[in-house]
Amino acid sequence: MENRIDVAIVVGSGSDLPVVNEAIKVLKEFGLAYSINIASAHRTTEHLKQCLAGAHSSGVKVFIAAAGVAAALPGVVASETVLPVIGIPMEGKNLASMDSLFSIVQMPKGVPVATVAVGKAGAINAGVLAAQIIAVSNDELKEKLVQYKKKQAEAVVKEDLILQKDGIEKYLEGLKK
Repeated sequence: MENRIDVAIVVGSGSDLPVVNEAIKVLKEFGLAYSINIASAHRTTEHLKQCLAGAHSSGVKVFIAAAGVAAALPGVVASETVLPVIGIPMEGKNLASMDSLFSIVQMPKGVPVATVAVGKAGAINAGVLAAQIIAVSNDELKEKLVQYKKKQAEAVVKEDLILQKDGIEKYLEGLKK
């Protein structure tokens, strides 16, 4: 990977990587360079600061931070940068993931973190949102986003055509396969 980084991703635990990989797939689809590190906001504060410094020196434009349980990581990242931070609340057993969602979404004034949905959908949205933020000053990326949204719309219309042709029972049977 080249030295330029568009999006720096930090996860609080290696167990977050399967979900965060969904964001990476989106970033790759849009041709965005990324870095990824594991750093705990509570247990490895110096390591986290080194990761953030390395990202800043590589020209990062957006941070994505994923965390579960106490979910302090996105807020700590936001406290260390003036760049946009997107927080992904991780799914968990504790408090049905509400703890991580509330920890990320309820930031104090002056320390914003854009919070996406919990889990896989949130990871995908984090990748798309990062691309949208960067596209503000990148027309080529903006056009890729237009095409991405167009493909999404076409997929929904295709699903509706199948529903109209086959009826609900057959459609639902097809979902089970």
